Amino acid sequence: MIFIIVSIVILLDQISKFLALRFLQLNTPVPLIKNFLNLTLVHNRGAAFGLFQDQLFLFILVSFFAIGLIFYNLRNKANSILLKVSLSLILGGAAGNLIDRLRFGYVVDFLDLRVWPVFNIADSVITIAAFVLAWELLFSKNVA
Repeated sequence: MIFIIVSIVILLDQISKFLALRFLQLNTPVPLIKNFLNLTLVHNRGAAFGLFQDQLFLFILVSFFAIGLIFYNLRNKANSILLKVSLSLILGGAAGNLIDRLRFGYVVDFLDLRVWPVFNIADSVITIAAFVLAWELLFSKNVA
């Protein structure tokens, strides 16, 4: 189950980024839903929201550390299914963005809500899974 979730996230993330790189021009918005969603290709050389620009080595190091920590936690058989799913989603998203950093030296972002920094599928999955993980850790009685 873990391998399938991680693989699907990486596949969707990388295919969407391939399409963005192929069909979008850098920093040129393409309206998808008027006044709500644009597709805008951005090369994000920072962390979330573009913070800490041009710290590639640090981001790669932190990504490998986070991925290792998630793998370690996924090995615990006592973890709930929801915990394993959320960690698997975060792992897939982190791996998707790490692939970009290793290939290009930046993360490919393209989803633009106009009132939020431009992001990608991996970022979305990580954010949703982080909320699910927080909920599970805060309110579940089954967390080991």
